[in-house]
Amino acid sequence: MDNRNKIVFLILILVQGLHSVEEYIGRLWEIFPPARFLTSLISENPETGFLIINIGLFLFGIWCWLFPVLRDYTFARGLIWFWIVIEMINGIGHPFWALYERAYVPSVVTAPILLILSVYLSRHLLIKSTQTLKMKNNRLRKTSNNS
Repeated sequence: MDNRNKIVFLILILVQGLHSVEEYIGRLWEIFPPARFLTSLISENPETGFLIINIGLFLFGIWCWLFPVLRDYTFARGLIWFWIVIEMINGIGHPFWALYERAYVPSVVTAPILLILSVYLSRHLLIKSTQTLKMKNNRLRKTSNNS
């Protein structure tokens, strides 16, 4: 994976951290039933549950960047796609929720940034995968023509 995509992935994780801060300031767990449900699975205190989930998610993202992504582990691409899906859901879901409510909802400010970064990353990963497949196919053709 090229360095540009590694940097964009780190930016995606950092913006997710800001997204979580925006959700915390807006007390998302008080107004969004799925967040309330998830936080209740972690702690009797929803605020504590929210902090544990979001700090854990952020630390997992940093771990993904520091180890699998930076060191080009074979499963790094799968982890990046996991993050892309999460951030596309965030990037689309929060703005639609705000439109439905016709008001600000927690994290609607950072959600579009997550969407832009996740679309950018997905596009570049798909382009790179296509290029890799073409190179492999060309090598196969050359070896079969030489036989």
